[in-house]
Amino acid sequence: MKSVITYGTFDLLHYGHVRLLERAKALGDRLIVGVTSDSYDKERGKLNVHDSLARRMEAVRATGLADEVIVEEYEGQKIHDIRKYDIDIFAIGSDWVGKFDYLNEYCDVVYLERTKGVSSTELRKKEHELLRIGISGTGRIARRFIPEAHFVSGVEVVGAYNKTLNHAAEFAQEFDLEFATDNFEDFLAQVNTVYIASPHQFHFEQTMMALEAGKHVLCEKPFAMNEQEVHEAYSLAREKGVALVHGIKTAYCPAFEHLVLLAKSGRIGSIVDVDASFTKLEKPGVRELKNNGFGGSMLELSAYPLLAIVKLLGEEPNRQELFSSIKDGVDIFDRGFIEFSEAVGSFKVGLGAKTEGSLVITGTKGYIYVPAPWWKTSYFEMRFEDANATRKYFYSFDGDGLRYELLELVNLVSKGKTESDVLTEAETAFIVKMQNSLEYID
Repeated sequence: MKSVITYGTFDLLHYGHVRLLERAKALGDRLIVGVTSDSYDKERGKLNVHDSLARRMEAVRATGLADEVIVEEYEGQKIHDIRKYDIDIFAIGSDWVGKFDYLNEYCDVVYLERTKGVSSTELRKKEHELLRIGISGTGRIARRFIPEAHFVSGVEVVGAYNKTLNHAAEFAQEFDLEFATDNFEDFLAQVNTVYIASPHQFHFEQTMMALEAGKHVLCEKPFAMNEQEVHEAYSLAREKGVALVHGIKTAYCPAFEHLVLLAKSGRIGSIVDVDASFTKLEKPGVRELKNNGFGGSMLELSAYPLLAIVKLLGEEPNRQELFSSIKDGVDIFDRGFIEFSEAVGSFKVGLGAKTEGSLVITGTKGYIYVPAPWWKTSYFEMRFEDANATRKYFYSFDGDGLRYELLELVNLVSKGKTESDVLTEAETAFIVKMQNSLEYID
């Protein structure tokens, strides 16, 4: 008897899945199907699977093609299963060509051509709005965004805008997008969602144009240049009934959300100080160090520590100061102090100086320590006077983290909401105000 095994999420089981199972079944006498668990899907970065594990397994059984349905729970399980079930053939869809060649040591590996024109994404499109995303800006973060989008269901990056057409065209060709353009109105006409990754000075203008055209918007930091612009953007999003998300990835990652809840739960007592740092060394001549009014450490990096401060201490400071090191008209290092009624927030950011990139939340009963790079939170400790009471927390921070902010946008759209509860209009206004209104003290 020849045994065949295949694996998949099998979310929203459709004809394409069935055809794949039929072809796998035809390769042998017995077919075993591994269905990924919810926890394993999250671990490998597949964040918003529609159906539960039980429902997905039952759907596979209902096809009558699987002789046995098992759960795939961890990386490396495939080799274990091949040995356990005495497998002759490992079969998988052709979009994984080459990925599983290492299994040839244990059995034959067959890549099956997928059925074209049908997918879980298309089914989600019928049930929910499929986000056809256009990217404004084709720089470094835009290049990181497209691979991240592959991990979020219900979205498709389809086009690119750049004021220089050949830059947009090269980007679209590199990532196999439908279109490229240097005309922003033409760009908006072909998408229903805009990811704004353009130079800082264009963020607010492009956000407003996209919202006015009825498009959902995910805008990278800095969100705007002043507090009034923030409120104008959110007001327009409410008027147009579209979602607007401030793209600070840390805000939406699971570990940071849990950290905030623990810190505010009283476990470390009353919070009296939040101290966060984010520095990196940039080479002369990069965009971030240009003296054009839109460069420098504050605009480039301070959104992250300011996020920690506003989430833990609130939006109403009494006083703030900023000490800066200026070179060639650009702040290459800044240290800020923000005083609240019963606590202080402090931060360091730098593009031309380096320090420890940690986050420390000081309380009256203990403190929370997040090691560098804290803005990619995957581990933190809750420490107390009694060292035996220390608690350690481990999480997954997947990829570059951009998938988390995109997932937040998808969730808002699916719920018909315009504003995130995770990073609100008021919190965004605080961050933008602090980025642009702190007084420089020589």
